[in-house]
Amino acid sequence: MKRITHYIHLLILIGCLSACSSLLDVTPNSEFAPDNVLTTEEGIKSLLFSAYAQQQTQQNSRFVINDSEVCTDMAYNSAGAENSQLIHLINFTWTSTLGTFESDMWAPNYRCIRDANGVIENIDAVTASEETKKLFLAEARILRAQAYVALYNFFGPVPLRLSTAQGSDLARASDEEIRDFIETEFVAAIPDLPDPGQEESFGRFNKGNATGILAKYYLNTKQWQKAADAAKTVIDFSYYSTTQYAFKDLFRVENEGLSNKEILLALPCRNEADYGNWFMAGALPSGFKSTNQIPNYTYQSSMSIFATQYRLRTAFVNSLDPNDQRRALICTSYINSSGATVDILNDDNARSFKYWDNNTVGNNGGADVPLLRYADILLTRAEALNEISGPSEESFALINQVRTRAGLSNLSSANAGTQQQFRDAIFQERGWEFISEGKRREDLIRQGTFLTSAITRGISATVATSDKLVFPIPQSEIDANKLCVQNNGY
Repeated sequence: MKRITHYIHLLILIGCLSACSSLLDVTPNSEFAPDNVLTTEEGIKSLLFSAYAQQQTQQNSRFVINDSEVCTDMAYNSAGAENSQLIHLINFTWTSTLGTFESDMWAPNYRCIRDANGVIENIDAVTASEETKKLFLAEARILRAQAYVALYNFFGPVPLRLSTAQGSDLARASDEEIRDFIETEFVAAIPDLPDPGQEESFGRFNKGNATGILAKYYLNTKQWQKAADAAKTVIDFSYYSTTQYAFKDLFRVENEGLSNKEILLALPCRNEADYGNWFMAGALPSGFKSTNQIPNYTYQSSMSIFATQYRLRTAFVNSLDPNDQRRALICTSYINSSGATVDILNDDNARSFKYWDNNTVGNNGGADVPLLRYADILLTRAEALNEISGPSEESFALINQVRTRAGLSNLSSANAGTQQQFRDAIFQERGWEFISEGKRREDLIRQGTFLTSAITRGISATVATSDKLVFPIPQSEIDANKLCVQNNGY
């Protein structure tokens, strides 16, 4: 009865979790009773959408990005209240009590897992068509597996909570157990998802984006052949494209949704309190009015500028070719409210303007944060093929699709002909392509340069140790779960 009561409360609050997308909003037309809350199609769908909401909206956009970038060679932060947390990520001085580990990484994913487990456990009793039940079950399994992919990325093996009836004390799974579980769930559930573009609404899983998540999981765990094969499966749908929009227009609010063939999966945002993309409020430099680099973007009195400042490292910005069209979304100078031009390229002070939105209200911009793009799929296959057998005609063709949109010349065996040269080229390309998309930490870890790049920029080798390749399990979980053992070094 306690569990049913929990779901009743959860479903009544579903309207507050509406940031997924207007097409994912589910507001019950009437109150649910304990005996039917999880037996009706409407009730189980609400619980499924709650799992989506936990995955998509509870991690604010700025944390999704900054937590995985300020600890790398890409991003920096200064000033404001947020800096009291981010400075520990910058300096590799984080501990298990750092709040972002609990609130932005651990808790949202386990809330998603909880709700997905509820769908999985109750789907058989739902009064709905077998086709609908099969779809909801597949989506719930993918949501749960995706949450474990994120947790594994941040913390390594974690407790596998596969039932709402499990007690609070649960030991961490072994590395083999959690990796086997993730793969098995994806492989079993993907066939029951719709083809790309056939899903009911943007933000829901289809065979394309679910296979893409699996491809990235294989890549980050260095299962090269499986990564290459999964990426090819996505490519072979012939649905996704890198040629639909110029890079500078790819992230515009008006280009979002199912019609955008580049975005496989996104963190949906809108111009409303609690549901907006807050990144630009921190990226805007003090006194910003406009920039010649983005003529259509002008600061409005309705917008906010945080005291904290989300910045890009100068060396990273300077690594981009002067003709790289991705520079169009990096602000290196601006006109302030007094009409003066202020140069900010140096001193690690350039700004990513990837999510600018003239309709921002307060902190809340409407630009979605991409979680998976087609360019990532192309580069995933290119990287995996190179790791299997070195650079090939196909691997060059894949990376050059991304470079062509950026206005760069093609790579060839003349400038990236060895396996190591192509590996270096892929990681450079990934860095330039995915600025402010929260991928840099995992890329550097996979490349084996996460720690050395920290040491290069001044972090002591006694601080940037191998223990830092994973974050600590949040202290709140260690305190609550007597069987959960902390990661080494913490």
